[in-house]
Amino acid sequence: MTVTVERGVTGKETQAGPPRRPRDSYALFLLPGVLAFLAVVIVPFLMNTGVSFTDWQGVGSPGWTGLANYRELMDDSEFWESFRHSLFMVVAMAALPTAVGLVLAAALFDYIGKHFGSRVTAVLRACFYLPQVLPIAVAGIVWSWILAPTDGSLNALLKAIGLSSWQQDWLGDPDIALYSVMGVMVWVQLGFPLVVFMAGLQRVDPQLYEAAELDGAGWWRRFWHITLPQIRPEIYVVLTWCTIAALKVFGAVYVLTKGGPGGATNVPSYFSFTTFFEKTQVGYGAAISTVLTVIILALSLIGLRLQTRAEGRA
Repeated sequence: MTVTVERGVTGKETQAGPPRRPRDSYALFLLPGVLAFLAVVIVPFLMNTGVSFTDWQGVGSPGWTGLANYRELMDDSEFWESFRHSLFMVVAMAALPTAVGLVLAAALFDYIGKHFGSRVTAVLRACFYLPQVLPIAVAGIVWSWILAPTDGSLNALLKAIGLSSWQQDWLGDPDIALYSVMGVMVWVQLGFPLVVFMAGLQRVDPQLYEAAELDGAGWWRRFWHITLPQIRPEIYVVLTWCTIAALKVFGAVYVLTKGGPGGATNVPSYFSFTTFFEKTQVGYGAAISTVLTVIILALSLIGLRLQTRAEGRA
């Protein structure tokens, strides 16, 4: 390996290297993204926050009320009920899909792939991921047909196999409507964790599995002692992403139940929407969405911190 040197005017030898790129040139590549982020995210959020301190019906001049909307929000039982429903959605869209997706990904990677080949694994992975590709409006309409009380496919199937007593008004009964929506969202969300975990498993050293298998470790022990520790960063990514999606879920509730029956499936994002546009309480609706945004931002920062720690240990 040769080193090229140059002799400057002072007579000293200096090592030649690649020309340094000015740091300012990188800012030019970041500028479009920064401007778009400001225009699409930061400015609307600041405007929404400003409106949340006013009493406004969407027309005329807003009247400044300070923290009145937030004080009212703290005492609003409907808001807290909708927030409680969003915790159920976190279970349906984050906890359950993450746990089930992790087991399925490990089974497809460590068992199905070895015994049935990569083609079967790819087909099954695509089938699980298909609901993620469907628009939520389309998926919601299809599931509303399936769960219809009179001519729905689910009730027809139950009747055909002799379980007529199990037939329900799945989306119209306040006692089970939320659980029906949760079941739909588990189906929708499951493919995302599965794909992320299978991608994470690609970087795990196969010799770890081979050594464990030679030592007599079964599938479950390999899953518990190898798979889980090795893909801990991906687990935090999925949990953070899916929790955020659960807290701001709107489309499925709007298509399936519109927050009903009797508010049984109302969530903060839909509550903000109806307050903003249907009740024309713009300031109060803006306060709801501002609080929800702050909660999501805090959870995002916590998730990023946990992910950083997990990557440091991996």
